[in-house]
This record gives sequence, C-alpha cells and structure tokens, in this order.
Amino acid sequence: MKLITTRQDLTDCVTGWHRNGDTIGVVPTMGSLHTGHLTLVKALDGKVTRRIVTVFVNPIQFNNADDFRLYPRGLEADAALLEKTGNVDVLYAPDASQMYAPGFATRVMVSGLDSMLCGADRPGHFDGVATVVTKLLLQTRANIAAFGEKDFQQLCLIRRMIQDLDLPVSVLPVPTVREADGLALSSRNKRLSPEQRQQAVALPTALKACITAMKQGGTVEATLGVCSNALKQAGFVVHYLDLRSGSTLQPTQASDPTARLFVAASLGDIRLIDNMPLA
Repeated sequence: MKLITTRQDLTDCVTGWHRNGDTIGVVPTMGSLHTGHLTLVKALDGKVTRRIVTVFVNPIQFNNADDFRLYPRGLEADAALLEKTGNVDVLYAPDASQMYAPGFATRVMVSGLDSMLCGADRPGHFDGVATVVTKLLLQTRANIAAFGEKDFQQLCLIRRMIQDLDLPVSVLPVPTVREADGLALSSRNKRLSPEQRQQAVALPTALKACITAMKQGGTVEATLGVCSNALKQAGFVVHYLDLRSGSTLQPTQASDPTARLFVAASLGDIRLIDNMPLA
C-alpha cells in the first residue's frame, strides 16, 4: 500500500492505472478507521482492480468548531489497519491545503435533501459533504465509490449529486456494521466514556422496539413518542426521531415498503446517528 498526500502524486498514480485498463474503487473516510470502514473496502471485492481509501477530516462540514477539533484522528493507526487487509493500493491523506487552496470559494449544494434530518440542526453540513465528496471523486477518478448505510441521508444526497452532475461513478451502498450489542460502528464511539458506552446501547434497542411496535399496528406518532421517551430516560438528548421514505427521505407511513426509522441523539457532546429499515 502506498501513502499519497498530494493531488499531483494521486493524479500520476490513477492516470497510470487508467492507462493500464484498471478499474478504481474508492472509500472516502474521515479516518479513525474501524471494522465498518474495512467492510466498505471488502465490498469492492470482484468489482474493481484497484482500491483507494481517502482520509481527510473535512473542516467545511463541521458547524461546531469543538466537534472538528475533537474528532478522532490517527493516520498511523489507520495506515496500519489498511495495510493488514492487503486489499488497499493507496491511502490518500491530503491536508487542507491540498483540498482547499487559498481563495477557495465554491460549494456544492443538493437542495432539499440537505435541509432535513441532520441538515436541519447542522446548517451547511451537507454542503461541506457534497463539496468534499465531489472533489475526492474527481481527484481519484474512481469508477465505484462505497458508502455505508449508517449515514443514510448522506448516501441519498451523494446519489442525487452524482446523478445531477453526471459524474462517471457508481455508488455501492453497504449495510450498517454493528457491535455485538447492536450499536452502529462509528468513529465517534471512541469518544464515549465507559458509562456512556453502556448508555449508548439504548439507541439501537429503542429503535428495534419502535419498529416492532409499528409492525404490530402501533401508530407512528405513538410509537415514536414511546421511543423518544425511552432514549431520554437513558440519558440522550434527542435531536430528531422520524419515520421517512428510504427513497425520498420524506415523512411516510409504516406501510411504505421503503420506510426507515431515523434518529440523531447526543450523550453529552457526542452526537450519534442511526437508522433501520422497517421491512
């Protein structure tokens, strides 16, 4: 595996690959890698001949300076983890100067999908996501990009962006990877104290109970209310909890075959998200 930190070195590398007829898969990340990220890499098996993992903590998608400052980082550990897989050709880890040159003034905005759920309480977040993903897709010249369903709103937004901008890349969605107790894997989990980690399991537990109640005929409003109260009693501050269409992200009913339950909730200053399909 080769570590590349500049746009020019990456361009030289992928130009050679394309010249040789290789197909390229990319896994964009913000680092602090875990098993969930490795699952994204493995999902590219048999689909590409070259794989790139990007690590870049993107400053323009954070609307909270402390959240950006405290976001877990560890490039050496990330590189060692990827090296062990034997499946990654390049770790691309640019710094901010490589991504945003002086005077950078462009943003990519996906209207509608950026203003609901996480977008409602994180203004500008998805503009930052769309902008950096566009840049990474162009820089890596990937044929396929793998994204996890844990960040389902992000997945929908990126699909829309790629379609609207005619970007020559396919999106590979990968199911959420969970701990044995059900908690969705996330780099933010590393910031949880032992006590908070015990509390955190209430998040997937409450979602599963809510889905079961809906399937048994409970109304959406009533079951969401019970779920929200359970999370609050477990120590969470609930930012949103909603049933949405998995195709449009608009509010929907339990009878919708694409329906998914979406939640964002915080323990202290650590914001966790999750989603689960009803079907």
